Amino acid sequence: MATETVRLAYLVSHPIQYQAPLLRRIAAEPGIALKVFFCSSISTRAYRDEGFGTDVAWDVPLLDGYDHAFLPALDDPAGLGRIRPLNHGLARALKQGRFDVLWVHGYMRLYHLASMALAHRRGMVVLNRDEAWERSAARGRLKAAIKEPFYAALRRICDGWLVIGSANRDYYLANGMRPETVFPMPYAVDNHWFATRAAAAAATRESLRAELGLAPGSPVVLYASKFMARKRPDDLLEAYARIARDPALRDPALVFVGDGELRGSLERRTAELGLEHVRFAGFRNQRELPRFYDLCDVFVLPSALEPWGLAVNEAMNAARAVVVSNEVGAAADLVRDGDNGFIFPAGNRDALADSLRRILADPATTRQMGEQSRALIATWGFEQDVAGLKQALDRFAPRIAGKRR
Repeated sequence: MATETVRLAYLVSHPIQYQAPLLRRIAAEPGIALKVFFCSSISTRAYRDEGFGTDVAWDVPLLDGYDHAFLPALDDPAGLGRIRPLNHGLARALKQGRFDVLWVHGYMRLYHLASMALAHRRGMVVLNRDEAWERSAARGRLKAAIKEPFYAALRRICDGWLVIGSANRDYYLANGMRPETVFPMPYAVDNHWFATRAAAAAATRESLRAELGLAPGSPVVLYASKFMARKRPDDLLEAYARIARDPALRDPALVFVGDGELRGSLERRTAELGLEHVRFAGFRNQRELPRFYDLCDVFVLPSALEPWGLAVNEAMNAARAVVVSNEVGAAADLVRDGDNGFIFPAGNRDALADSLRRILADPATTRQMGEQSRALIATWGFEQDVAGLKQALDRFAPRIAGKRR
């Protein structure tokens, strides 16, 4: 790092529960003066989450421990989209704060792109962190046609890319980003927070079993996400139906945590199949989730087109086996097939059922996979994030020093 403190501005759409502890950690790092600029305050109060289909008010602090400001907007700052809200004021704030670096989360919002272009014109170092990889979204002919000129333009205004994982890195390299401009900044959760709370939850595990009406000692398969088509919870229900009555598996249960548009159809299908050990626990906030990770034996994320899937990180901190589809971004880095879980082809219900059967057939295997998850996730956390960010700042330190003269 340069001997002088680097003044780092971070632009992001709104306070995000997963990012808040990381921002506190960066703010505490010597040599970095961080200020976060939010486009919207929507998540700081109860709001309608369309994916969950319910009102959400996060029960963890979103704004403590780091300097931040909410940018003014010409319209309702609660509206979030590619164009909305119509923010302004960052240009003045960057000038007044004499920032050296602008770090932007995502590049699909118009204001984010405009801010990156402005910072570039002013000679600031511009960094971007995004979730894109080859299977993170559906891309039709129009997107394919404009991708090359779009990324060519991005390369002109962005100096460095903070990549969340290997699939994200490979996507950038395939789209012309130079290897020396790519820096690792893994998509992580607060490992200590989730690990300690999951460990503490063991004392109340049986009371949660009783609350859910589950038999003592029966293995538990867990889904914790939104009930929407892209997440494919129906695939998990159908796969579970294939193993539910297997006598070798000790009457496994399936617990769905979350809510959304598919809940009604999932409940009806459960009744049609006569599945007695499926439970719908509803939406649970951040502080409640560690109890469910502790309760389960295996966590499943069967999504298609999943940019990452941070619930996988959370479950691994509880030392649990994980099963994910090959369209989950986290798969390439956090799931070692046959070691701490399995990766199955998205939409292949038979393959998913087989993965569950192989994990649950032997309790010793289940525990061993969980321990492998714990060991792997210990190397994928906020300290690695800070190291990657500092690597990027080191790379551009001479330019920062030159601009200050």
